[in-house]
Amino acid sequence: MSDRSGTRVSGFGFQPELSQHHFLVTVPVGNRGDVLIAEHLTHDSKAKPEPPPLAIGSHDVKLRIRLPRSKWNAVADAVRIEFNRRLKGQGLPAGRWKTGNNAVMRLLGKELTLLAWAVEDADPALTPTAIRNWLGLAPEERWWLYTMTSAATGDAIQGRGKGWRKAVRFALTENPVGDTRPDLSPPEFRLVSTEMGSESAVGRHREGALWEPGNAGGK
Repeated sequence: MSDRSGTRVSGFGFQPELSQHHFLVTVPVGNRGDVLIAEHLTHDSKAKPEPPPLAIGSHDVKLRIRLPRSKWNAVADAVRIEFNRRLKGQGLPAGRWKTGNNAVMRLLGKELTLLAWAVEDADPALTPTAIRNWLGLAPEERWWLYTMTSAATGDAIQGRGKGWRKAVRFALTENPVGDTRPDLSPPEFRLVSTEMGSESAVGRHREGALWEPGNAGGK
């Protein structure tokens, strides 16, 4: 598929001609295997599609989470709807989840991973709360939380259930859902309110924003 300018688009908004940095969501055949979400810094269109390596410290590929299929199924539709709403606003084609590898543009991949971290160890009954609270965050807030969490506890195995990763779960699943944005109250998030309120930190939020402020190309 291509966007209005003719630039090739893969999956959910991934345009390798603009930026090779993307996420890859690997959905296994059947309903038992884990769904893998990995961050890729490079892209090779001629390479044979393969699941992300499990080795720690890969320079080009970082496995961010192994999400049980049942939990993936619980969030996949809500994520697809949210992403396609944003892609439509940017004149990009809609994406859909399929068996195998699904490319996701960098910023949307950060948002997906944040939600996946929130539900990975949570009671499945709390998944709807996590989705509502995730939707209640501005895109810039999701990007900021992802960046801070990935820097401290972003490894799929070693970071699980620790520090920022644990705080993300509490913030998105154990706060009551209301008409206001979720309360980012865990200790790790005490600086969020201040930093998110500063234009120098995140820029001014735009309804339906897809790109980072000051980066219209999404690179």
